Amino acid sequence: MITKLFDTIFGCGHNHCSFPITVRSHSRSQAANLTGTYVVCLDCGKEMPYDWEEMKVISSPAAKRDHLRSLAAKQAA
Repeated sequence: MITKLFDTIFGCGHNHCSFPITVRSHSRSQAANLTGTYVVCLDCGKEMPYDWEEMKVISSPAAKRDHLRSLAAKQAA
């Protein structure tokens, strides 16, 4: 309980993450649905979508929308 309270107040910085994992099956996690690739924070266990082209975690909702728009433009071209 104290750990959850501490995380709620201070949060996790996600400084220790796994190597990017690409999922090819149909049963993807929510984080992998956006790009097909995700990383996992080794401290708190949170899964976050990862962009291989930019080599970074997609963290904000605005960045997710922008990434989806750029993917749609690439597919249309």
